Amino acid sequence: MNLAAQLIRSSRAFGDRPALALGTRVVLDYAALGARVARLAGALRARLGLAAGDRVAIIAKNCPEYIEVVYACWHAGLVAVPTNAKLHSSEFAYILEHSGARAVLSSPDLSARVGGLQAPACAHRVELGSAAYRALLEHDPIALVSRAADDLAWLFYTSGTTGRPKGAMLTHRNLLSMCACYFADVDPGAPWRAILHAAPMSHGSGLYGIAHVAQASCHVLPESGSFEAREVYRLIEHWPGLVLFAAPTMLKRLLDDDPGTDTANLKNIMYGGGPMYVQDSLRALERFGPKLSQLYGQGESPMTITAMGPALHAQREHPRFVERLGSVGIAQSAVEVRIADADDATLPDGAIGEVLVRGDSVMAGYWRNDEASAETLRGGWLHTGDIGSFDAEGFLTLKDRSKDVIISGGTNIYPREVEEVLLRHPDVSEVSVVGRSDRDWGEAVIAFVVPAPGRTLDPAALDAFCIEHMARFKRPKAYHALDALPKNNYGKVLKTVLREMDEQTR
Repeated sequence: MNLAAQLIRSSRAFGDRPALALGTRVVLDYAALGARVARLAGALRARLGLAAGDRVAIIAKNCPEYIEVVYACWHAGLVAVPTNAKLHSSEFAYILEHSGARAVLSSPDLSARVGGLQAPACAHRVELGSAAYRALLEHDPIALVSRAADDLAWLFYTSGTTGRPKGAMLTHRNLLSMCACYFADVDPGAPWRAILHAAPMSHGSGLYGIAHVAQASCHVLPESGSFEAREVYRLIEHWPGLVLFAAPTMLKRLLDDDPGTDTANLKNIMYGGGPMYVQDSLRALERFGPKLSQLYGQGESPMTITAMGPALHAQREHPRFVERLGSVGIAQSAVEVRIADADDATLPDGAIGEVLVRGDSVMAGYWRNDEASAETLRGGWLHTGDIGSFDAEGFLTLKDRSKDVIISGGTNIYPREVEEVLLRHPDVSEVSVVGRSDRDWGEAVIAFVVPAPGRTLDPAALDAFCIEHMARFKRPKAYHALDALPKNNYGKVLKTVLREMDEQTR
């Protein structure tokens, strides 16, 4: 069960279809992509001396070569280690060392940083697009290397904001299960024509690219190499049946920088990786129509815990439509999801506890970390660390990460519910809420606010608004104005940084 078999099938049956494009220009069709992958796989084994199961790090920004490198690794029986291109050199070094990678392929803009590292993987360094890389593509092709379903395919290093990242071991089975859920729950209905990789291919966009290789869709890379709202709109105009994965912050930028482009070609925007607030969901539905899919997953169960597809987004007449938009949807088809207490006992609908998941998409464990694997997968369930509750119809609403819950006066306060209220105020563009240690109450609620354009922060007005719309004890005790919220490379707000900023102002 080798994932690369899907590319072989697409290259044979749909060889003349466009496979890779840079902007509006087709770079390769599927026949050419399949041939290049087989030759590159042969070079990885013969010229670099790699053996089945060896890890290959990919340190690159989005580029046409990204997909062929990942699939060449799998074709050769190797393990891909796609690495966030925005990490610090010390973080690159840690991942290379920890993964035991024996080779590293990097994009030209990152080659100098990789070249200065001393990890064993750097003994085999190849710059994508270079003469050395082109020479690899001239090697004799090899046949697909057989792999078992539970063999490691993708070593996914988490984007944790504290401590060292952990390597989630994703097998061929895990990723095939993710693909099945994509077609069943996230983006149902043919045709799948093109996927725009405006988000990092080392993360969600690249993971969803696997499903699109299976369907012989075209993988479109922005010429800018990054997410630019106006460029995304131009590519929507050009490519019929286009889908894209976007973090909620990216979707908000599409709404805020909207040139009024016709989006009839748009098939679906899949959003996830952070909270999507109800007001933004409503704006997106007004702009794009029911062409939205929300998903909730983790690196440990990639893109595959719950989902709310286009059909559910279209049910505006449902009496709980707005409440549903505040959820992350229902359990995806290949997993079981439950809410548990501190003893792992299942809680009833409406009760708040930790989200637990099991199914074929859940990782095999953490690379070289048996203790963390045993703790996270105890009892056969993935313990997500997320806090949430189910309603009677099976919709999961996330409250927050367990570490982000604020306990004030012995009562739990979930930052997201405070954030949802503040975002309804016209002076607020973005907001994030954290807890501050308080001698009398245990913790106090603190809000960091990015004012809307042309507005200024008025704490008294925000306080009055909160008192009008939620229980008084939940309202923030202090407000900080920021030009922008600190975020990691995937758009997640860094609450640890906000807590440090609050400490410095006291």
